[in-house]
Amino acid sequence: MFPTVSGIDQLLAHPEKYLTGKTVGLIVNHTSLAGDGKHSISHFKSRFTLHSLFAPEHGLYGTAQDMDPIADEVDPLSGLKIKSLYGKNAESLLPDPALLEGIDNLVFDIQDVGARYYTFIYTMANCMTICKQAGVRMVVCDRPNPINGTSVEGNLVGKDWRSFVGQYPLPNRHGMTAGELARLFNEHFEIGCDLEVVPMDGWSREMWYDQTGMIWTPPSPNMPTLATATVYPGMCVIEGTLLSEGRGTTLPFEQIGAPFIAPHKLAARLEKDLRLLPGVFFRPQYFKPMFQKHAGKVCAGLQFHVTDRDKFKPLLTTLALLRALAELYPDELQWRTEAYEFVSDRLAIDLLYGNEKLRETLFKDDFSLTALEESWQEELESFLPIRKEFLIY
Repeated sequence: MFPTVSGIDQLLAHPEKYLTGKTVGLIVNHTSLAGDGKHSISHFKSRFTLHSLFAPEHGLYGTAQDMDPIADEVDPLSGLKIKSLYGKNAESLLPDPALLEGIDNLVFDIQDVGARYYTFIYTMANCMTICKQAGVRMVVCDRPNPINGTSVEGNLVGKDWRSFVGQYPLPNRHGMTAGELARLFNEHFEIGCDLEVVPMDGWSREMWYDQTGMIWTPPSPNMPTLATATVYPGMCVIEGTLLSEGRGTTLPFEQIGAPFIAPHKLAARLEKDLRLLPGVFFRPQYFKPMFQKHAGKVCAGLQFHVTDRDKFKPLLTTLALLRALAELYPDELQWRTEAYEFVSDRLAIDLLYGNEKLRETLFKDDFSLTALEESWQEELESFLPIRKEFLIY
C-alpha cells in the first residue's frame, strides 16, 4: 500500500498549476500539515507571499470547545493576525470581502470528518461565496474522507432546517471529500467562484484514514480518534437531546448516558434491534463528564463498540438507541431547547436530523426503524446521481 499524498503536498510540488498571482491567504487549523509534518503556514511563509490567515470553529490550534466563540488573535509562527470565521454571531461565519483585498488566492487546507454536521465544510463554502464577490481564486487542497468515500446514509436537510450544521441538502454521511464537496457547492449549488481543487494522489474511495499512511491529527477537541469519526454521523444527533454524548470524557460520541438510565436494561432492549444494526455491540457503561452536560455527575448508559466498520450504520444505530430510550424513559428523554449554532427559533434535534419527522414520530407506538430507513431512500436516489457528477476519485 502506498501512502496517500494530500492536496497540500501536490500544491507545494506544483504551485504553478493551481495558484494565480503572487499573494496567498490561508484557511487553516492544526490539521493543516504537509507530508513532512510541517504546518502549511510554515511552507507558505517561506515560499510565497503569505498575506492573511483565517481560522474555523475551534480556532487555529483546535483548542476551543464546540460553539465557543473564537476571537481574532496573532499567529506566533508567522506573526500574522488570525481572522476568526467563528465568532459570537452568524454574521461572523462569513469573512468581510474587504479582508480579501490584496489576496490573489485563498487556500483551504483543513481535515474534514465526513459528516454533514461538521462545520469546516460550510466555512469552506462561505469563503467560496466571498471569493466570488471579491474576484479571488479559491483553492481547496483535498484530504481523505476518513470514514471512506463509498458509504452514504441518511436523509437530506430540508429547506426550513438549513443551518451551520446543515447548510446544504446533504445526507448525514455523504461519502465525499472536501474537494468534491467544493465542486458540488460551486457548480450544483451555484456559488460560481474561480475554484481550483488540488486532488490527492494514492487515495481510493474504499479507504479508511488508517489505510492512507497519513498521521491522524484530531480535527477538533472531541474528535480524538478515527473510532470517534466512525460513530459521529449518527451520534452527533445526541447533541439535540439532554443526554450526554460523552463530551467531557475520553470517549466523546462513543458513549452516551444520563443519571436516570439503567444501562443493562437499555442494552437488553437494544438487543431486539441487533438484526437491523450490523457491525456493532453495546456495552453497559458508567462515566462522569468533567464538563458540559451532567458535568460532575455519574452517568449511566452505553458505549458503542464497532466490530465491522464497513457494515456499521451509525445513523440508524443512534436512532435505534433514541427509540429504546423513548420507550424506557418517555418522561426523562428530553430535547435540547437553548440556541444551537446561532439558531434559536428551531430545535437542535430538527437541525441535526434535517427536519422535524424524527422528533414527531420517535415516541409514537407505530414508530419503525425499518420504515425510517426506507424513508431516506427516495431522497438518496435523487442525491446520489448528483453526487456522482462531482466525485474526483
